[in-house]
Amino acid sequence: MKKIILATSNLGKVRELNSMLEGQYNVVSQIDMKVEEVPETGASFIENALIKARNASSQSQLPTLADDSGLVVDALNGEPGIYSARYAGENATDEDNIVKLLSRMDNEDDRGASFWCAMVFVRYASDPEPIIVEKSWEGQILRELKGKNGFGYDPIFYLPELNCTSAQLSAEEKNQKSHRGQALQEILKHLLSLE
Repeated sequence: MKKIILATSNLGKVRELNSMLEGQYNVVSQIDMKVEEVPETGASFIENALIKARNASSQSQLPTLADDSGLVVDALNGEPGIYSARYAGENATDEDNIVKLLSRMDNEDDRGASFWCAMVFVRYASDPEPIIVEKSWEGQILRELKGKNGFGYDPIFYLPELNCTSAQLSAEEKNQKSHRGQALQEILKHLLSLE
């Protein structure tokens, strides 16, 4: 089974991707490979995903999958965007970020938002033709938290067509519907065509 490295320190993402790759690939975390992280200095989700992928591939000498994702809120001109994980500061917790977002949204009637995910696959660090996929997941920002599953902004990301938040979905449901799940399905099609 081919080994690919996932350029993340989030073990939840590693488990999620391993289950979605159904034994076709052995996904290992960059932590397992002792990869040192680099600053995400890109101006977009795609740029940051590429930075992470090329860095992990360079240090591990393995094909690498990386994603950069975040929440884009209409009324806040796209904030928090690429700063989603550190919206309330460099060492912010999910709770800190949600508190800041809800306070910024306090007087806003337009609650429209979307999760975005850019996912990148490189065969080697200097791969001139990386596979790049970008997907979004439309929803709305609630005024209070609902649900205990997921992470990040999931408890305030409401999905009108499902009448629940992302945090009220099971892991399996979220993997099928989410921005990251959609991006991975698309990347998988490309990977299988490389075989």
